[in-house]
Amino acid sequence: MDSIGIIFAILMAILASGALVRVIPFSIPLPLIQIVLGGIVAGVFKEGVVLDPHVFFLLFIPPLLFLDGWQMPNSVLKKERVNIFQLAFGLVLFTMLGLGYIIHWMIPSMPLPIAFALAAILSPTDPVAVAGIARKLAVPERVMSILEGEALFNDASGLVAFRMAVLVAVTGSFSFYKAATTFLWVAIAGVLVGIATTWLLSYVRRKFTNKYGEELGSEILLSLLMPFFAYMIAEAIDASGVLAAVAAGITMSRLELTGGIEPMTRMRRSAIWDTVQFTLNGAIFVLLGEQLPGIFNSAVEVVTQTGHQSVWWLLIYAFVICFTLMVFRFAWVFVSINITYAIKHKRRLPLTHPNIRDMLVLSIGGVRGAITLAGVMTLPLLLPSGDEFPTRDLAIFLAATVIIISLLMASILLPILLKDVQAEADIQSPLALQKKIAIAAAKKSGEKHIAELLAKLQHTHPQVTDDYYQNLTQRLWVEFENSFDPYRDPDNIAHQHYEIERSMRLVIIDAARQAIFHLAKEHKISDDVSREMVKQLDFDEVRIS
Repeated sequence: MDSIGIIFAILMAILASGALVRVIPFSIPLPLIQIVLGGIVAGVFKEGVVLDPHVFFLLFIPPLLFLDGWQMPNSVLKKERVNIFQLAFGLVLFTMLGLGYIIHWMIPSMPLPIAFALAAILSPTDPVAVAGIARKLAVPERVMSILEGEALFNDASGLVAFRMAVLVAVTGSFSFYKAATTFLWVAIAGVLVGIATTWLLSYVRRKFTNKYGEELGSEILLSLLMPFFAYMIAEAIDASGVLAAVAAGITMSRLELTGGIEPMTRMRRSAIWDTVQFTLNGAIFVLLGEQLPGIFNSAVEVVTQTGHQSVWWLLIYAFVICFTLMVFRFAWVFVSINITYAIKHKRRLPLTHPNIRDMLVLSIGGVRGAITLAGVMTLPLLLPSGDEFPTRDLAIFLAATVIIISLLMASILLPILLKDVQAEADIQSPLALQKKIAIAAAKKSGEKHIAELLAKLQHTHPQVTDDYYQNLTQRLWVEFENSFDPYRDPDNIAHQHYEIERSMRLVIIDAARQAIFHLAKEHKISDDVSREMVKQLDFDEVRIS
């Protein structure tokens, strides 16, 4: 019963955090609220949650990485691939080696492989956290795209580097040749497994649904299971389950373009995945808050063994690590962007001039979050000999503290850096221009098909006048364009007609819904009938809202 109570309390804390982040009058990162609520859960339930590192990793990492890959725009990867891959792979390796040696020098009681593991798991960034901070700020579109693209791949590279460092810590041996060949197998096989698993499952699903039809619940459940299939198959052949999950998500995003899924399935699946992402991210930070008191006490014991009696040394270590991460990140961003600029200038390619403000935003915006926390909490409890894993709690505490510090620094510094930046005119942004191109292409394609349909309708319904068809076609195209383009001209008479019709439809839908609710309360119609009719009205309202 206590376990059920703790799980329920964690879910309630996640729910409360979503309300609090909207109620609090100033901008505060959602993860910080969740950590505080986790501390409250720890105060209520004294026994706490006992986490199995392997189970924790399996439950949280595959779906989060799969979703990152699924939602990542391929156009961003193509356009910013040089900057993204420099940050996602080069910076991760640079951080692991440089910061690892600094941590070991600063805390001699922490073995070098564990210091490398801690540095590696501190490399991944969390765009969800920075997006929460920046939701009211004018973050340049290009900067946000780079942060999102980097986060997708440095999650994978950081976790792979982390697990290899942990393997060295557990086995006590290291061979460069073996590490290199192992990494190649782990990476290549993991990516191939992710691609193959998603493609095969999608192929079987498509063949089955083409013959027997589509069932909503099964479709959504299959998408939820895909990352776990890819992860577990990869792990079974000693490949990277992390890279398999990422590759599966990217493959899913490409397969989606075939359009082989019903619109209703896409809508409901998207809503469920949003809930899964919110719940898993929230659970990670609430669990951190719940575990933090015990981790802190264990970390204090480790620090006292190094000869430092003050607990303030824990914060000193964390601040030094956080400062080093920011310095490394800024140095890497500065050098890589200027090198890219020089290469493009030499080749006479289109240039984006280096901007010191954007570099600072990229450096400070690289906050640590859910992946770092989920990864570090999977450090083994015991060595193969049965001894305790050295400095485990200290590593977890330092990672957690660095996450909190990076979130606080981003919350304070990003508004200062961006306070004088005007929001980019979205109507002129690349994404808005692409949307206009897509609308024009859709309209051109639609006009051809409508012409074919009208020829058939005029033959089967000769009594309907041409004026009716012409007015109907014009009205439908106005409705289509207005549903996509928020920058429509309010003085356009067609737009005014659309807005009047839209307002009237919404009033009719609301009135009909209230009347149905009233009849159901009076038991004049059954609950089944009311639910079915209200669901249809809800869909109609969503469609025209």
